[in-house]
Amino acid sequence: MKQLLSHLRGATVATLGLGVVCCGLYPAAVWAIAQAAFPEKANGSLITDRAGTVRGSSLIGQSFSGERYFHPRPSAAGANGYDASSSGGSNLGPTSQKLADQVRDRIAAYRAENGLAVGEPVPADAVTASASGLDPHISPRNAALQVARIARVRKLSPEAVKALVEAHTDRSGAGLFGDPGVNVLRLNLALDALAVPDKDPEARAGQPVRNP
Repeated sequence: MKQLLSHLRGATVATLGLGVVCCGLYPAAVWAIAQAAFPEKANGSLITDRAGTVRGSSLIGQSFSGERYFHPRPSAAGANGYDASSSGGSNLGPTSQKLADQVRDRIAAYRAENGLAVGEPVPADAVTASASGLDPHISPRNAALQVARIARVRKLSPEAVKALVEAHTDRSGAGLFGDPGVNVLRLNLALDALAVPDKDPEARAGQPVRNP
């Protein structure tokens, strides 16, 4: 019995000690270091508009469907897409007729909204969803094909829109690892920040319209 109590006492002390270290001291140390070294990333990489209102995260995609905005990659996350609480893909395989029909319809819609010729190649990320459904980036080619529409609707020069695309293209890994991507939320907020006519109510609001 004495030996049993000794083991119990040792196990209890060890459990309490590990609980304090692993559930208290260690998380507190990690939090403090993160807040001191890279607070923006530690707090979710949040993006604000000109008024200082949080519009989302640079790490999570969201829907833009109006003509005046760059459109993100399609999403299968949640019933309406872009649902951060239901991250995931469609789980449709390459032999799925449903997937083939979706891609065909998306290609036709993409060409129509961007004024492309029938035979113009369409980037894969413009018509297929990512595995997470929350990809915040589109390919530079996808963004380039949308420039003419954006410039026309906003009455901007194509060169000015192209310059914004270039400024919001991320090149991770010093260009050695991964492909470059254009952050859609940052780019659309930058578009709204440009000088525009006062008669444009959306532009005066200084914020993207989600699912307009």
